[in-house]
Amino acid sequence: MSVSAAPVTHLARPHRPVVVAGTLGELRGPTAGLVELPLRLWWHPQRAFDLSQHTMLLWMYENVLREAIRVEELRTHLDGATLTRVWGELNLPRGVRAAWEARHPRLRLRAAA
Repeated sequence: MSVSAAPVTHLARPHRPVVVAGTLGELRGPTAGLVELPLRLWWHPQRAFDLSQHTMLLWMYENVLREAIRVEELRTHLDGATLTRVWGELNLPRGVRAAWEARHPRLRLRAAA
């Protein structure tokens, strides 16, 4: 008798599965300027992030990766090349990091470098 393993579901937080883009290339969000996140992704009164400020860029990416419930939210707000570049600097829940690195091993390699 063989036992099959159930698919692993990574959680961003309790009861919220992590949403991961199929490819990094489909992430074509802004790379410069001011970006205002919708209230669903960032519920603070000041929702604009200045991407020219590195810490604000990291903060925005962390929030989108943690809060997204649809791939379209990822595509709209994240850029694949930028995500790859800053991956090792992002402060993410373990489930978010594990899900993205399982789907995109080059992120894990980038973080290790």
